[in-house]
Amino acid sequence: MFTNRRDFLATAAAASSLRAQSANDKPAYGLIGAGGRGRYLSRYFNQLGAQCVAVCDVYEPNIEEALKISPGAKRYINHEELLQQKGIDFTVCAGPDHWHMPHLLDSVRAGKDCYTEKPLARTLAEGAQVVKVVEASNRIVQVGMQRRSAPSLHAAKKLIEVGTLGRITMAKAQWHWNVSKPLNNSPLPGELHWNRFLGSAPKRPVEPMRWRSWRVFKDYAGGNMTDQGTHLMDVILWFTGKGVPKSAVAQGYIAKMTGAEHPDVFSAVFDHGDMLTTWTLDYANAFENGWSILFMGDEGTMRLDDAGVRVWKEPWHQNKTPMIEMTAPVPIETHIQNFLDCIKSRKQPNSTVRTAQEAVAGPHLANIAMFEGRKAKLAADLMTVS
Repeated sequence: MFTNRRDFLATAAAASSLRAQSANDKPAYGLIGAGGRGRYLSRYFNQLGAQCVAVCDVYEPNIEEALKISPGAKRYINHEELLQQKGIDFTVCAGPDHWHMPHLLDSVRAGKDCYTEKPLARTLAEGAQVVKVVEASNRIVQVGMQRRSAPSLHAAKKLIEVGTLGRITMAKAQWHWNVSKPLNNSPLPGELHWNRFLGSAPKRPVEPMRWRSWRVFKDYAGGNMTDQGTHLMDVILWFTGKGVPKSAVAQGYIAKMTGAEHPDVFSAVFDHGDMLTTWTLDYANAFENGWSILFMGDEGTMRLDDAGVRVWKEPWHQNKTPMIEMTAPVPIETHIQNFLDCIKSRKQPNSTVRTAQEAVAGPHLANIAMFEGRKAKLAADLMTVS
């Protein structure tokens, strides 16, 4: 049985010490995007010693719910006005994907550090622009790929580094949830500032399902290919060091999510040159419910999932009992704490904009391949597709 208790306890002790220090000197932040994810993050930022002093959202009920978590915070519809409020040290950005770039870049240009949700941007070109602007600034930006800050995953990565799996020839990522259903287009309770939600996206009449389920519409997001795919592809690149895929092919279809534009069942294959990665999602089936990644080497196989980390020695059919097992929690607290540490130290955080750009490049490429019905190749600039 492999454990990493010593490293975990050291990390926890450091986080506890920093929380105690923050209690007397709370950094102030503005929450941009106060939906379910934004409020989830805000609770943890508050617990770890930061203070929310401003809330921005285009849906009034979201603002009301966020103010229950942070009474006294000022409310805004437009993030540009929030950024003019004095005393804000950083922003927490959790809006729809098509707002990720403007929320982040406007924060950086206003002199704010930023914790932003993934994926980095809605398109490859936007991602390249974000990297250029942020890296030319002196701002600290953490992207919400929290596995990068999980002590147990760092321990799992070390197993690969010391050669436990031998040569890794294939990685298989999957996500199964039986959650798909027709989109809800009934009227929204509460006021929605529709044109503000659309932003730079094409103008159209109000459709409540586009607000409720923005992730599955092409104008606003890359679907679950880039959403969940960013998390899993990031771990694959991080663990193997193989680099961004050179090409991708993909197919998918809408099984149950009537009204959506992005599929709820798909499979993509990525070519890294000396390794293949598959990325499969089925939101109409719950077999092995949740996410998992298989790293397949000529000397062993590693599986990561919510249950933890397991490693089998090759050949598997003669070694079906794992030789290594450990739990692998992915606490959001350690990722947020890393960001808070970095805004004090001015060191780069665990999940930089360049890391995030590389993580989502493959999924963006797969969407292009799927919707254009061809093999898509990505140039070294992570922007040019042929």
